[in-house]
Amino acid sequence: MPHIQLEKLEQFSLPADLRSILTQGKMIFMPETRSELLEKALGGPDSTVFEVAYDVPGQGQVVEVTVARAKNGAVVNYLDPYMRRRDPDCMVIADDGPTDKQRFSERYQTDFSDLRSQTFAWLAQQDLILMPFMAGDPSMGYPALLVAPDNAGFFAGGLLDLQGFIPQSELDHRFAPRAILYLAPTFRHTHFDGRQMVVHNRTDDVYEMFAYNLYPGPSAKKGVYGMLLNLGEQEGWVTVHGSTVQVITPYDNVFTLMHEGASGGGKSEMIEEIHREHDGRILLSKNLVSQEKYYLDLIETCDLRPVTDDMALCHPSLQNDSHKLVVKDAEDGWFLRTNHIKTYGTDPYLERLCVHPPEPLIFLNYHTVPESTCLIWEHIEDAPGKSCPNPRVIMPRHFVPGIVSEPVEIDVRSFGVRTPPCTREQPSYGIIGLFHILPPALAWLWRLVAPRGHDNPSVIDSEGMSSEGVGSYWPFATGKIVDQANLLLKQIVETGNTRYILVPNQHIGAHKVGFNPQWIAREYLARRGGAKFRADQLSESRCSLLGYALKDIKVEGTYLAREMLEVHRQQEVGKDGYDQGAAILEDFFKKELAKYLTPELDPLGRKIIECCLNDGTVTDYLELIPMRY
Repeated sequence: MPHIQLEKLEQFSLPADLRSILTQGKMIFMPETRSELLEKALGGPDSTVFEVAYDVPGQGQVVEVTVARAKNGAVVNYLDPYMRRRDPDCMVIADDGPTDKQRFSERYQTDFSDLRSQTFAWLAQQDLILMPFMAGDPSMGYPALLVAPDNAGFFAGGLLDLQGFIPQSELDHRFAPRAILYLAPTFRHTHFDGRQMVVHNRTDDVYEMFAYNLYPGPSAKKGVYGMLLNLGEQEGWVTVHGSTVQVITPYDNVFTLMHEGASGGGKSEMIEEIHREHDGRILLSKNLVSQEKYYLDLIETCDLRPVTDDMALCHPSLQNDSHKLVVKDAEDGWFLRTNHIKTYGTDPYLERLCVHPPEPLIFLNYHTVPESTCLIWEHIEDAPGKSCPNPRVIMPRHFVPGIVSEPVEIDVRSFGVRTPPCTREQPSYGIIGLFHILPPALAWLWRLVAPRGHDNPSVIDSEGMSSEGVGSYWPFATGKIVDQANLLLKQIVETGNTRYILVPNQHIGAHKVGFNPQWIAREYLARRGGAKFRADQLSESRCSLLGYALKDIKVEGTYLAREMLEVHRQQEVGKDGYDQGAAILEDFFKKELAKYLTPELDPLGRKIIECCLNDGTVTDYLELIPMRY
């Protein structure tokens, strides 16, 4: 095992607090290869099940996680079902810098410095993993460092797959981390009543993040995202929350689409193949009232070349004269949720990649028998008969066939929303048609509000309608919300040749649709060369927040029912049910947008928000930021 010598550590530019931890005599493991770290995660070559446990004052030894050896990787399971998905309320800010997020001192009525010192003292008593990595692209991100207890190899392995790492043999005296992630799991029991907590401390020299739990979502994944957002906020650019895919049509035309949205909004699904029935047909929808099913025959689908899964760098150095947004992946691996894969054959492409990966993978929240094959449709149960809604596999991006690593120009930015059923008797905001064309000003508003939506599988609070805020990445940002809103508006204005659509998933009115709307939109727009339409092909939506609806859509010779494009035409919904749903959506937007009306808001942004507050029309939005049809 490659334990690093203290003499080599002295070459690096490390903060005094960290140097003190590392020089107190414990063993320090710094990985040289991915396989070494995975063996550590599994407890060594002779281990089939490894328990990650800690001595907690007053509670004795607490087993947090089991890691089972499978033929295709390491299967991680949390004993506490609460730890199996991200708590959206787990971020606090420890420093005095500008922020709209809750500070540690506000929540706990004490300064963070004492807990920080206790954390360092605890780490100094542990054998440690020290893993250097780059937060974001190597040329545009932070040099960073993970400091973790030695038995948390699965966490370090997950971070390695998500962000990459720097082998110790490639380090030299120039390595100076600008961000450090400290992992100290026991403190969630002693200081936070068992809850997940991630503390961000933005010092002048180093961005410190303290992860007091072992689920990587709020720290190794979204915490690192927060680091990138902080860097972009300082330098005037954004890492957007979106998946990106190059679509190659059967006629060899190339169309590039980026899909944004809150957790559960369909980002990972946008780079998946469309799901089919066993007979090859596509089950477009099921009417929840009549139980009638509607199918679509699409013999040949487009080829997909994935670019990003969740985090897309929009660095100024990438932009060009096309007036389209240019992006590049901010990650080295993808945190894929498979709750929708419940049986063999649902997604043969992903199933094959997970069952027979080029190298062992890291799986979270799956039922498996040690030394068997982990199957991604076998989800662990949170309770008898209740499957965990957040099974995940971490997929290194270089394992994905056809991956695109170069920067790409975005033709269309779509925004996904999880929508509930809507009927006349039970009206809801499930009034979004198959997809809508948004003027740029409305596209900005949807990103400011970013509804988390219906029955969200990724986070703990999934009831009702809530907002993830600006760009849907606000839960991970540490600064001021108005600054991020201004950056997004500037980006939209400067990339006027990129167009915008709005896409629901789960339901269209009274129809259960799953993720089919975004898959159909992807196929349709790629075949027709994008989202540029003549004015006579569009009609203003009955709810102005939905921009334009298409008058008809024909996919491979089949016209889709107009009631799937304009929900008020469904007999189960009607104009009265639709209008009640529209009122729910409009009231929600007005409530969420009020927070942005501060003196720092861009004057154009103020006009757009006031247009919404004054019940503006689609034409009013179009006048604020023009769009060629």
